Amino acid sequence: MKPTLVEDTDQLKDLCSELEGEEYYAIDTEFHLERTYYPQLALIQVGWSDQVALVDPLAVDPEPLGHIFSGPGVAVVHAAEQDLDVLQAACGVVPTTVFDTQVAAGFLGHSTPSLSRLVDQMLGVSLPKTDRLSDWIVRPITDRQITYAAGDVAYLLALRAVMADKLSQLGRLDWAQEECAALLRGRRAPTLPEEAWWKVRDLRNLRGKSRGVAQELTAWRERRAAGLNRPRRTILSDLALLTISQRPPANREELLGLRGVDERHLAKGAGREILNAINRGLELAPSELHVPPERRDDQAPAAAVAVATGLVRQISENLQFDQSLLANRADITDLLCGEPSRLDIGWRSALAGEPIRRLMSGQVATVFDTNGVLTLEERSFRPVSFSTEDTPTAPG
Repeated sequence: MKPTLVEDTDQLKDLCSELEGEEYYAIDTEFHLERTYYPQLALIQVGWSDQVALVDPLAVDPEPLGHIFSGPGVAVVHAAEQDLDVLQAACGVVPTTVFDTQVAAGFLGHSTPSLSRLVDQMLGVSLPKTDRLSDWIVRPITDRQITYAAGDVAYLLALRAVMADKLSQLGRLDWAQEECAALLRGRRAPTLPEEAWWKVRDLRNLRGKSRGVAQELTAWRERRAAGLNRPRRTILSDLALLTISQRPPANREELLGLRGVDERHLAKGAGREILNAINRGLELAPSELHVPPERRDDQAPAAAVAVATGLVRQISENLQFDQSLLANRADITDLLCGEPSRLDIGWRSALAGEPIRRLMSGQVATVFDTNGVLTLEERSFRPVSFSTEDTPTAPG
């Protein structure tokens, strides 16, 4: 059916009434981040039964959709982490239950596939690829944009049904649903402005007073960008943050002499505010410095991390699903260091956490079979020594 374009309150009320009793509904968004600090929502796509509606948030407040999100229906989405943040801002709430087809695909051996690839492989349908990068803020919305946007939700419910059936046959549906629930629980908390410098390349490596300058200057950039709703880079570039933190200037002239800084960054009082932030950073007490958490990679024996990582890779290959879904390096390192890890609970604990714990405790050992496949065996408790005397020497 031709998508319905929802542009007024009455149409939105009718849509919510339609969705009220649906067990599953598809949801997606179109938004821009290029010109603003906050995501600029341009469209909300909704699919249910055999219908699709496109809600124009520039014409009508989408907040009533929050009632549907809070209901018992399952929102079927694809790679929805950013979409959830956008919907939270627009509607005040995110769906209570989601089924993310990209997450579920990992349990079927796919590694973060695109929606078009999944729909093609599992449903034999080619989605339109045009207008993906079009400007969704411009009105009126074109027919080509409507066709593209509708395709993002039109096949999600059929895709979920096929994937759920395959996952059930493999005994992995509960795993996928558990991981989708974790997607909602694990949504990122807003970053404190004083911790924003952790995410800027090379600032973590600074030492001494430069760290305080990096913290205060990046926090200033974060607050100014949010207040003006402008991209961070237009306030001050990452290169400027680094050069200023390394060589803190004492005045405007010295500031302008640093790489990455020009007059446009200092306009409308910004130059004075930057110098004030620099001074605050130079005077910052050690107790006021927000230090990034230490990387646990340095605390776990490298050999143990390597062996455990190899074991996780082999388990994933045996099960034919995405290794990154089972465990990443941080999960493994946390477990080896005795810190809380995703490998402590749920399906991950049974599949990988328990084998790694048995390996750590010395109950089992890793060996290669005749096909080069890594496996676990009961220990013989007969250690093999390694010495230079056992190493053959090169002839001559």
